[in-house]
Amino acid sequence: MHRAVQSLARLTALAGGIVLIVLIVLTTLSILGRSLNKFFHNDFFDTSLTGFSQWMLNTGIGEINGSYEVLEAGVAFAIFSFLPVCQFYGAHATVDVFTSMLSGRVNRWIAAFWEVVLSATIILIVWRLYEGMLRYLGNGETTLFLQFPVWWAYAASTAAGLVACVVGVYCAFVRLAEALGDRNILPSEHGEH
Repeated sequence: MHRAVQSLARLTALAGGIVLIVLIVLTTLSILGRSLNKFFHNDFFDTSLTGFSQWMLNTGIGEINGSYEVLEAGVAFAIFSFLPVCQFYGAHATVDVFTSMLSGRVNRWIAAFWEVVLSATIILIVWRLYEGMLRYLGNGETTLFLQFPVWWAYAASTAAGLVACVVGVYCAFVRLAEALGDRNILPSEHGEH
């Protein structure tokens, strides 16, 4: 079970990483296109190289239409895709100024408590995300420029969120077992195993 959950978390993070790379390329091309469009509209090209300027602009150089819509949907998916791996490896941001002075046993109980709270929070968020997806599925709303259904983005984020729920519940049980057995099972942010 441990390896299956670990693999699921890693594969989901990999999918989120691929989406982020695509979004970086898309955003870069869109910014480059917008900058070139602006460049070929400056006074020098308008007066001195009108034919060349017009030819370049006619090729379609410009901002990629709908890039913000894709970026918004993709980043939401990526965020939910990285939650499982952060949960599994205990890699969420922590402040351990005071807890670093406590014993390993007390820290394991603190970790178990927060793991349960975080898992419950993720389940709540994904449940509401799912409800939002159903609402957008029912009303047929589409994005402004690309006209793709809004529920698609919700569905992708919900799928990644469901993986986060599975990993979160697993980790909550394992962190409780760690606290009860006074031993480490899952990796922690300090590299302990």
